[in-house]
Amino acid sequence: MSIEQLLELQGQALGNSDWIAIEQPMINTFADVTLDRQFIHVDEEAARQTPFGGTIAHGFLTLSLLSVMAAQVLPTIKGQQSAVNYGLNSVRFISPVHSGKRVRGHFHLKKVSEKNQRSYQLTMEVSVEIENEAKPALVAEWLTLVNI
Repeated sequence: MSIEQLLELQGQALGNSDWIAIEQPMINTFADVTLDRQFIHVDEEAARQTPFGGTIAHGFLTLSLLSVMAAQVLPTIKGQQSAVNYGLNSVRFISPVHSGKRVRGHFHLKKVSEKNQRSYQLTMEVSVEIENEAKPALVAEWLTLVNI
C-alpha cells in the first residue's frame, strides 16, 4: 500500500496475528538466553505451589513476540526500505501466560507521523490476548520507524 493509504488507516484496527503456543521448552530457552531462571518460569513442581498453579512465561518473552506478530499484520508500504522497532511509550503486563497457553496480538494504528522526508513513525496500540481468558497478557503503545 502507499503511504497515503496507510495515513488513511490511522485510528483503525489493522488486524490480529496468528496464535502462538507458549510451551515450557520455549519458556526454558528464553530463561537460558536471558539468564532469568526464576523458579516461577522454569521449576514446574515449585511453581505448582504458588498462586499461579504452574509455570508462567516471562513477561518479556510475551513482549518479544510482538515482532513476529506484527510481521503477520502490518502492511508493507510501497517503496519501503526498512521498518525498525523504535521503542515503547508504555507497556503493562496484565495477566500471566501459563505454560501451554496460546497468545495472539491485536494491532490498532493510532497515529502515523512524518519524521523526515522519507521516514515515518507508526504509533500502535497493541494487546496480546490469551486464548480463552478475559484479560490480555499485556497492553502496549509501540513505536515503529518505516523508511521509504
